[in-house]
Amino acid sequence: MQRRNLMKLAAATGGAALTGPALAACSASSGGSSDGELLLWTHSAGNEEELAVTDQIIDTFNSRQDAYTVKRESFPQGAYNDSVNAAALSGDLPDLLDVDGPNVPNWAWAGHLQPLDLPSELTDKFLPTALGVFQDQLYSVGHWEAACSIFARESVLEAANVRIPTMDEPWGREEFDEILQRLVTDGGYQWAIDFSTADIGEWYPYAYSPFLQSFGGDLIDRSSYLTAEGALNGDAAVEWGRWFQGMFTGGLSNMESPAGAEDFNQGAAALAFNGNWGALAAIDLYDDMLFLPPPDFGDGPKIGGGSWQWAVSAGADPAGANSWMETALSDEFVAEFANLTGLIPATESAADLTEHYRTDGDLRMMMDYSRAYAVLRPETPAYTVIASVFTKYAGDIIHGGDVAEALDAAVSEIDADIESNSGYGF
Repeated sequence: MQRRNLMKLAAATGGAALTGPALAACSASSGGSSDGELLLWTHSAGNEEELAVTDQIIDTFNSRQDAYTVKRESFPQGAYNDSVNAAALSGDLPDLLDVDGPNVPNWAWAGHLQPLDLPSELTDKFLPTALGVFQDQLYSVGHWEAACSIFARESVLEAANVRIPTMDEPWGREEFDEILQRLVTDGGYQWAIDFSTADIGEWYPYAYSPFLQSFGGDLIDRSSYLTAEGALNGDAAVEWGRWFQGMFTGGLSNMESPAGAEDFNQGAAALAFNGNWGALAAIDLYDDMLFLPPPDFGDGPKIGGGSWQWAVSAGADPAGANSWMETALSDEFVAEFANLTGLIPATESAADLTEHYRTDGDLRMMMDYSRAYAVLRPETPAYTVIASVFTKYAGDIIHGGDVAEALDAAVSEIDADIESNSGYGF
C-alpha cells in the first residue's frame, strides 16, 4: 500500500527565503508555450499507480482535441522541491504541476500560480479540503483526500473491555487516557498507541496539530493570520502539549516509533494513529481491523485536511491548462486514483464508482471522517515556516522539553517570519 505523499514544499534554503515578491518576479515568465505544448510536472516518480492514472488523463486529453498536447515529466518526491524552486528562480516553471495543498497559499502569493477558471458545477462537487484557496480565489484542485483515524483490532478492545467509539459518541479525553493506560498495564503491550514519531516533516503538523485544535488551540490566530500568539502558546495549547508529552514520558507511546505505524503492525503497540493510506495493508495483516474516529479533547474531534492538488503556473496558457484540468477532474479519474492508491475520492459521485469508498465500502468511514472532522492547515503563505517550526518544537515536547517554553519559542519564530514578510498579504 502506498504511504501518504505529504511533503512540505518549502524553499530549499529552509523557509520563506525563496518566496515573496522577488521570487514572484522570477516566476512571472514561466510556462506559456506558444506551440500548444503543455508541460506537466509531478512529484510521483516511482509511484506507478499515480503515474498510470496521470498518463490516462494525458492520453485522454490529447486524443480528444488537437489544439494542445500535454507532456509529462516526473520527479522523485525528494527532488521535486529543489526542481520547482530552481525553475521558479529561472522563470521556467511548467504549465501544469502538482502542489501539496497547504503550500498553495505560499505559491499563489509568490506569483507561481494563476487562479483557475473552472465551472462551479465541477468544483462544487469536491470536498472543501481538496480545493486550494488563497484570498478567496481557487488555485488548485485535488483528486483525493486523506484521513487519519485510530487503528485498532476488535479482539484487542474486547479483551480489554474497551468501548468501541462511534462518530456520535467518540472517546473523550478521560476515557481515552484510561483506555491507553489499561492497554499497557493489562493488555501486555509495550506501547498503548503508535504515533509514528520518526516520520518527521509534514506528518507532525498534519497529524499532531489536530489534537492541539481539539484542545482548543491552533497553529496561528486565524482571525487575522498575523500572529500565533495565544493560539499556539495559550492555555489550551499548553494543556495539549503537556498531555501529548505525557504520552511519551509516561510510557504510553514510543518516542522513536518508526514511520508507517510499524509498532502497531508488528504487534508492539495496541493502537495506532495512522492514515487511510495504510488501511488496506492493515486489513491484510489483521482480520479484525477497526478504523475509529479520533478522540474529542473538548473542542470536537479533529483530523488534518488537504493533500496533493493540481495547479496552473502563472505563465501558462489558461485556456489549454484549464481545459486539461476539466478533463482531469472527471469522476472517472477521481475514482481511478482512489481505486489504485486507496486514497479518498474527492467527490461523492466518484466514491460511488469505487470499491472501498462507496456507501457500503469497507473504508467508507474514512470519507465520513474527512467530511466531519478535517481542518485545513492554515491557509497562509506563512505555512511553510509554521510547519517547520511546529515540527521542531513538537519534537522538543515529545522528548521532554519544557512545554510552555517550547511553545513560546515557536510563536516567536513564526511571528518574526510573518513580520519580516509584511504579513504575507494579510
